[in-house]
Amino acid sequence: MLSIFINILLAFNVIVCLLLILLTLMQRPKNEGLGAAFGGGMTDNLFGAQTSNVLAKATRVLGTTFFAITLLLSVLYTRLATSPSSVQAQLASKPAPSPAAKATPSAPATPAPTATPSTPAIPAPTATPAAPAATPAQ
Repeated sequence: MLSIFINILLAFNVIVCLLLILLTLMQRPKNEGLGAAFGGGMTDNLFGAQTSNVLAKATRVLGTTFFAITLLLSVLYTRLATSPSSVQAQLASKPAPSPAAKATPSAPATPAPTATPSTPAIPAPTATPAAPAATPAQ
């Protein structure tokens, strides 16, 4: 649900950004730069004599909206990243094993010793006396 809301806000933020770019380009600079590309007096006919005030106010409103949505998106992305995933939620819902079960791990069952087949006993090796060390001749 949160990811759907984030995607809707992100799409709205892109639209606000594009409108902000267009409004900035429509504003008439003092020396008739890029504003003349939109027909010069077109904005005067559309908004009246106070064109620069209307466009400046709309730019401020869209700029504030852009920053507010961006801040909200950053908070929502942080909340989405720190919320537990479905796998983490399933692991958290399982009961933890008791400490006694952890202390004695279950070893594989070994069969009880049975009678061993008759094998001849191997005698232990006998120690052989060490040869006396040779003494150097004088």
